[in-house]
Amino acid sequence: MQKVNLAEKLCLFSDHWNPRVVGELNGQHVKLAKFKGEFVWHHHDHEDEMFLVVQGQFTMEFHDRTVTLQEGEFLIVPKGVEHRPVAPEEVSVLLFEPATTRNTGNVLDSPLTRSTLENL
Repeated sequence: MQKVNLAEKLCLFSDHWNPRVVGELNGQHVKLAKFKGEFVWHHHDHEDEMFLVVQGQFTMEFHDRTVTLQEGEFLIVPKGVEHRPVAPEEVSVLLFEPATTRNTGNVLDSPLTRSTLENL
């Protein structure tokens, strides 16, 4: 059992759309990522995802609405719901999702797809 300092972990990387694993429990990963720009439209057939804004803000786009998330706010995207995160400025996000979750979900051939995640 070790505590995790989110600010320290976030200082260890600067790239965008490349989640890092900072914890694991019950088959779930706790990940940190930095977003900037537009991600790909995608969905996850079998996994819900939770996005918690640590620093900054971003918008989660859905086909029927848009949700803006500020620091300290989180959003759970249910499995099967197509979505796209958009961050005009850099934002730091904590993700909580099953360890099997691919960051681009059903989109397999995106340059943003990460098949292996770094552990911090």
